[in-house]
Amino acid sequence: MNLFSNQRLTTLIDACANAIMRHRRLLLWLFIALTLLLAASATRIRLDPGFAKTVPLQHAYMQTFTEYARVFSGANRILVNLRWKGEGDIYNREFLDALRTVTDDVFFLPGVERGRVFSLFTPNVRYTEVTEAGFYGDVVVPARFSAQPDELDTVRRNVARSGQIGQLVANDLKGAMVRAELREIDPSTGQKLDYVQVAEKLEQIRAKIGNDRIEVHVTGFAKLVGDVVEGITGAIVFFGIAFLITAVMLYLYTRSRQMTLLALAVALLPVVWLLGILPLIGYGIDPMSILVPFLIFSIGVSHAVQMTNAWRQAADTGATPKEAASDAFRKLFVPGTVALLTNALGFMVIMVIQIDIVRELGITACLGVLLMIFTNKVFLPVMLSYLKAETAARPQQSTTATGKSNRLWWALSSAATPRYTWIVLALSAALLAVGAYEARRLKIGDVGDGVPELRDSARYNRDNAAITSQYNIGIDILTVVVETSVEGDACLQYPVMSAIEKFEIFMRGVSGVRSVVSVPSLSKVTIAAFNEGNPRWQALPRTSAGLAQGAGSFNPDYGMNTESCKAIQVLIYTDNHEGATIAHIVDEIKRYVAKEKTANVKFRLAGGNVGVMVATNEAVEHAEATMLLAIFGAITLLCFITFRSWQAVLCIIVPLALVSILCNALMALLGIGLKVSTLPVIALGVGVGVDYGIYLYERIQHEMENGQDFRHAFYEALRQRGTAALFTALTMSIGVGTWAFSALKFQADMGVLLAFMFLVNVLGSIFLLPALGVGLLRSPAKLVKTPVFVADTVKG
Repeated sequence: MNLFSNQRLTTLIDACANAIMRHRRLLLWLFIALTLLLAASATRIRLDPGFAKTVPLQHAYMQTFTEYARVFSGANRILVNLRWKGEGDIYNREFLDALRTVTDDVFFLPGVERGRVFSLFTPNVRYTEVTEAGFYGDVVVPARFSAQPDELDTVRRNVARSGQIGQLVANDLKGAMVRAELREIDPSTGQKLDYVQVAEKLEQIRAKIGNDRIEVHVTGFAKLVGDVVEGITGAIVFFGIAFLITAVMLYLYTRSRQMTLLALAVALLPVVWLLGILPLIGYGIDPMSILVPFLIFSIGVSHAVQMTNAWRQAADTGATPKEAASDAFRKLFVPGTVALLTNALGFMVIMVIQIDIVRELGITACLGVLLMIFTNKVFLPVMLSYLKAETAARPQQSTTATGKSNRLWWALSSAATPRYTWIVLALSAALLAVGAYEARRLKIGDVGDGVPELRDSARYNRDNAAITSQYNIGIDILTVVVETSVEGDACLQYPVMSAIEKFEIFMRGVSGVRSVVSVPSLSKVTIAAFNEGNPRWQALPRTSAGLAQGAGSFNPDYGMNTESCKAIQVLIYTDNHEGATIAHIVDEIKRYVAKEKTANVKFRLAGGNVGVMVATNEAVEHAEATMLLAIFGAITLLCFITFRSWQAVLCIIVPLALVSILCNALMALLGIGLKVSTLPVIALGVGVGVDYGIYLYERIQHEMENGQDFRHAFYEALRQRGTAALFTALTMSIGVGTWAFSALKFQADMGVLLAFMFLVNVLGSIFLLPALGVGLLRSPAKLVKTPVFVADTVKG
């Protein structure tokens, strides 16, 4: 006994169908009024990017990061690099005037922590020299700098003494940068920082300063958000293309303008409702979640086509539009609702990843799918009841056309016979073996040097490459915080400084590390200066008095340590931020810390933008297995409750599992890393793909209970549901497949993966599901007549 044959449930569904048809006019006006109200609310939707939303704050690394966020440099930096393209180097009036202007503009940007703006023109960038009178230090650029020839020479000397070459000044002396920290809350207003506004102002700086002789490069999270938002305009164009493709294919399928417009309108309805509800509950749309509304639309099209198809089939038998709508509701409410609930679960389990942006995506998508139960399962039958019956008949629904269609499904139903079962199972096993082998090469985190959200040719990634090639420090930084519990000033304690120095020396030899900066290394330069600059004196004295000579290097104002050096940060600049590179560096740090122990000294990971990436990658890696177990467990439970059959569970779950493995293999082949933006795709694909299996299996079970053998039951399922399932899978695959040409790399990646999963999932339901069913399901002994069109063919 299964849920569909439960008499009480059948009675309840009949009562609901009668109530809906009886009050259809009231429901129609209620839905229209609700849509108008939510559409008005949707006009208040806003983009809501945020740096903190991308950080797994519960991760141990990020607890260190947030604990010292007010003390040490964080990961939310912006870099504005000026590159001199004229003759000579940067020591000329035009370039330095431009650098001073950019410094001032960056200083007054919204959200900038003004004490952490670094440039040759800021007072926190100084030089130190030894004179006959002792140590002397001052700002790099004199206060009354007017770019006279002698002053330019002074700046040149001061820069050389400051140690900023390779950090704020390019190695070839053809560029200089301004570095600043941003806060999530704008210190000047107390309001949440508008990253789009910051990005616009950075572009204004580029436009104002850039010319034939000065090239401007800008990087940072705020600039990335701005570029993504700018790319969303192009993304919307692709949404429009996908919408038009869907509309054209719907019309070719239905040959009815009314049914096409109705299906599109109902598929858009949950999107409008969702966008209207989000402002009411205090949510916005993150640029990285901008694809969710179209996914909701795609799912809505799938269910709308199934409902209109069932209505047309009933209308073709002579039923009135109202009777056909009621019949379609009765047939599809339970399987459709179960399918939508599995979709919602697919989105919901994404929230096991403890990152706010992922949780927002899960909540948003889950809410959109749940709304679809009302729009597609209630409002659509109401609308269908008002359509004229003649609009249901497609021109190709002639006897000949139907015969051709039925012959196709009868041929495909051979997958439900023992003769072809072993072929399908053997091919599936081969795909499983190849997929499992390739999936092992799937990398966690980013793949490539630039940001994966944008293409390699994007302006941001070109700026990123330019800065990386010109400076020692690069833009990818991992910070390790060294905590001490010694009495007094820890920077005057040799064991503490020696432990940090040894760690720094070790890290310099780790593959993937570009450079390392720490208090001991800075102190050694100052100590050598006390001894006439002799490089032999660049060592750590073993006494507090000797270490005191380097006291100028551990001034808390420089941001390398706290007062009394109770916490000291080590800056590790990496070659890139690829998942494999940074994972290797972190593993080496853990290995070193576990092996080398120093009393009263504790090394804590991690900060910097690389620290955030490492924490995010680890969160994704740990969440992957949990997420897949959760979604497949939830689908298993729902399918078992629905069909009361473990055979049904296997027939539906196994194809989904195979497609998930193949999706991982495809990601490895295409060089797409498993990260926050791609992990949800697997859950989405499984959640959407299960629709096909549920719709087909429900018909199979229904036909077998009426006396059909398995092949004929599967043939009927294909005839009644297969056309709509294949059509929607093909339509959605083509629609999201157009995203592959988007300027936004993460949209292109998601489009390719979703197109693959939509199409392969339906093929799994058509071929693998019946192959499994042959061995798992027992056909009744009752003989069944061969379909008429097959008998006619044999006679002919």
